[in-house]
Amino acid sequence: MSLGSPAKIQLKVITPRRLALETEVSSVSLPGLEGELGILPGHRPLVAALGRGRLGFPSDPEEESLSIRGGYADIRSDTVLVFTELSDDGQNG
Repeated sequence: MSLGSPAKIQLKVITPRRLALETEVSSVSLPGLEGELGILPGHRPLVAALGRGRLGFPSDPEEESLSIRGGYADIRSDTVLVFTELSDDGQNG
């Protein structure tokens, strides 16, 4: 992360039916097709295919997560847009 990098990431989780989550976080973990992706503020632009798994993000006092069923993520230095379907009720943690 460079000196000019943002301190937080705007995380949006979008399903076919609705905006499921919109929050500001310090990091995001995503289930990539080849393993877990860790995203911090200032990340280089990336479009990543997602697999089934847990989308995690820190929230005081502990980490929260959503169960997702694939999709893709559009990652920018200050924004992560996740296009997915939620599993079950979508909550894991």
